[in-house]
Amino acid sequence: MDENKEEALLKLGSKIREIRESKGLSQTQLAYKIGKDQPSINRLEKGRINPSYVYLLEVSSGLEITIAELLS
Repeated sequence: MDENKEEALLKLGSKIREIRESKGLSQTQLAYKIGKDQPSINRLEKGRINPSYVYLLEVSSGLEITIAELLS
């Protein structure tokens, strides 16, 4: 994977984890809210997957934020 893409995915995952933790949610709780499993949230937060737009919409909804807030 291109280094810039890898860095961007790591940054996104870190932001998702930060927001999730600030809302007092576990990975399992967030996964349940959006109909995913905990390992997929873990992979997302570690930057191991390149999430689709729809996945990011689901995550932002589960975190009760806008996708713009997630990506800012």
